[in-house]
Amino acid sequence: MLHHLSFGVTDIQRSSVFYDAVLAPLGYIRVWEDLEDDDAAVGYGIQGGGDKFAIKLCKYVAIGQGFHLAFSAKNQAEVEAFYTAAMANGGKDNGPAGLRPDYGGHYYAAFVIDPDGYRIEAVINTPPQQN
Repeated sequence: MLHHLSFGVTDIQRSSVFYDAVLAPLGYIRVWEDLEDDDAAVGYGIQGGGDKFAIKLCKYVAIGQGFHLAFSAKNQAEVEAFYTAAMANGGKDNGPAGLRPDYGGHYYAAFVIDPDGYRIEAVINTPPQQN
């Protein structure tokens, strides 16, 4: 249903370092960037593809309560690496990597808050033998 999603960020350099680090374990890279002006932005996706997620410089950010974004992981190790990268790059803990039985028998996720206050998650929801 969704084609892409963008977050407004107050510091494009800080946020691009954060998202470079946390999205790399999930297989996502910068697919484009424009860092030269007041409309600076960075797009992320898979190698050879278009952006599915972008960050764009804004003077201020207003984050809606209850909003969060979940990124797909291929296995539990990617979820753990996402969480570790977030903690090492200015993210705040909102739930370390682990099973979430309240969400389902195979729901393995990590929850963090990015430098601008966005709530993000990495998740895999398949039986362990498929990880």
